[in-house]
Amino acid sequence: MTFPSLLGRRGAAPLFLLLASLTPLLAQAHGISAEDRQRMLDSGYLQYIGLGATHMLTGYDHLLFLFGVVFFLTTFKDVAKFVTVFTLGHCITLIFATFYGITWNYFLIDAVIALSVMYKAFDNNGGFQKHLGMASPNLLGMVFGFGLLHGFGLSTRLQQLPLGDDGTAMLLRILSFNLGVEFGQIAALTVMVAVLAAWRRRPSFARFSFAANQLLMHVGALLLLMQLHGYLHDSDPDSFRFPEQEHRHIHEDMDVEKTVDPNRNSL
Repeated sequence: MTFPSLLGRRGAAPLFLLLASLTPLLAQAHGISAEDRQRMLDSGYLQYIGLGATHMLTGYDHLLFLFGVVFFLTTFKDVAKFVTVFTLGHCITLIFATFYGITWNYFLIDAVIALSVMYKAFDNNGGFQKHLGMASPNLLGMVFGFGLLHGFGLSTRLQQLPLGDDGTAMLLRILSFNLGVEFGQIAALTVMVAVLAAWRRRPSFARFSFAANQLLMHVGALLLLMQLHGYLHDSDPDSFRFPEQEHRHIHEDMDVEKTVDPNRNSL
């Protein structure tokens, strides 16, 4: 089944229910728990390093984009070049946006990050040449630009943490979080590059590489819908009722507690 078929008449309702059920998970993923905030206040810079690594390793949208970037890279030099450019981009916005308190709605930021996943998959499958009749835009420049965007997304997470009022201490906490992000990125990339290198030696890579990037594009599209749904629910929560809430509201509207006739007890 292709992704467009999910948006057909029969698939619209199940997809909406899926998005509705995942919205609380999106909110949890975007938020920082009260326990984490207190732990930040009570601990040192190592805690920020650990949290940065955790956010990268659990940041499926960041990892999917990186997977698309390294998918067809075959040499260590190329991997190092593109990863360095991406890292430079996200370090710039992560550090400066956090330090100067520049932020935006995190659902919308992650919606654009989901678009970056779709973009890379589209590019990997020669979409610009096949469908638009043009050469792909400069890949290094695009990876750098998307790196800036991904760093902005990471900054929205970090700005939910208590960073203190002292400028020097605040900068050190930001740099510690950023260092943790880099550790997490290196760990994830090591696994990705190793898996792709082993897969390239098999005949199935040539047969399924197109399908793998199609799947990557479809996952990116699903993430985009999830983030947009999360944004709409966040900005207008009364317009989106979850199934449990809808069930309760229906019972309230019917006033079910008053539907029992006590006069029948004597029959």
